[in-house]
Amino acid sequence: MTNKQETPAPPGLAPAGAQMRLARKRCFDPVVDARTRLLVLGSLPGEKSLALQEYYGNRQNRFWYLMSDVTSVDLVPLDYAARLDALLALRVGLWDVVAEAHRPGSLDSSIRDRNDNDLLALIANLPDLTTIAFNGGTAARLGLKVLGPHAARYRIVQLPSSSPAHTMPYAEKSRLWLALRGF
Repeated sequence: MTNKQETPAPPGLAPAGAQMRLARKRCFDPVVDARTRLLVLGSLPGEKSLALQEYYGNRQNRFWYLMSDVTSVDLVPLDYAARLDALLALRVGLWDVVAEAHRPGSLDSSIRDRNDNDLLALIANLPDLTTIAFNGGTAARLGLKVLGPHAARYRIVQLPSSSPAHTMPYAEKSRLWLALRGF
């Protein structure tokens, strides 16, 4: 029997063995139907979203406000199920690029050991899809790799993250997200 000792971790980080024992975080099911024209892809739900089991569940995340600006429909006061129904009625779908990963906290920069979603299989079943939007730089970087040459078939829109960690002023985020109008 070997007595294996772990090297002390830097302050703020769990020892390597403890990091490996962390549960993998999984994305939610896609919210799409055959009429979806715009697909908004995030990276992976954060802690608060996972706890609530809601896309963009962190109340500090500006996603629902930004999509309200884009669609001219006030999604913010609606309950979660009604928000999703409204997006589908507007022909907007949601999903994440990362299927599952290790990630302490909610920052995209902490995503490790990831498995990506099969975006190609999803978009193959969306005959009306014209536009794929990436909510944030990590979603865009990873998602464009997954899509590869298939990305050329769609209008690709890279957006600033709606996350509170992305500290761009709301007015600037909204201006850039309005590129989705008329999808």
